[in-house]
Amino acid sequence: MANGLDYRGELEEGKIVIFTDGACIDNPGPGGYGTVLLFKENRKEISGGFSKTTSNRMELMACIVGLDTLKRVCDVIIFSDSKYVVNSINNGWATKWRANGWMRTKTEPARNPDLWSRLLSLCEKHEVRFQWIKGHSGITENEVCDILSSQAAQKPDLPIDKGFIEDGGKLSLFN
Repeated sequence: MANGLDYRGELEEGKIVIFTDGACIDNPGPGGYGTVLLFKENRKEISGGFSKTTSNRMELMACIVGLDTLKRVCDVIIFSDSKYVVNSINNGWATKWRANGWMRTKTEPARNPDLWSRLLSLCEKHEVRFQWIKGHSGITENEVCDILSSQAAQKPDLPIDKGFIEDGGKLSLFN
């Protein structure tokens, strides 16, 4: 338990607990993601990054990498400090964007459809619940994810984020 967040019950029930975070130096700029997976007494940390991306893309990538690591269908809770990710899933916005051909409105395209598509597919494979947590509030695993993502963003020779480049590298309120 850290800073009032108690997920021991989920672990005891055999659920997978995933903490995620994304970071970006400038926005857009070099970015990284950090993911911590917990299962019973097991722990796995994963990080990576891209040479030019956005913080929202890295928040999404952290969730994708966490879920993609699972080798069988699992019951999962994802803790994220990204309201963009949590609200888009919990409020059904991402599912609506997909149903509307990746359009937010009749004239405005949804941002990051490549990553949303991957995340929604993974969420359909597993039983996934998303929970928002406040970032930089002393939640140990979230702080670890922040460090992992920040360190990954600073690595030399990061690969290209093809989805960002193909999307024109535009920023909007929903990027």
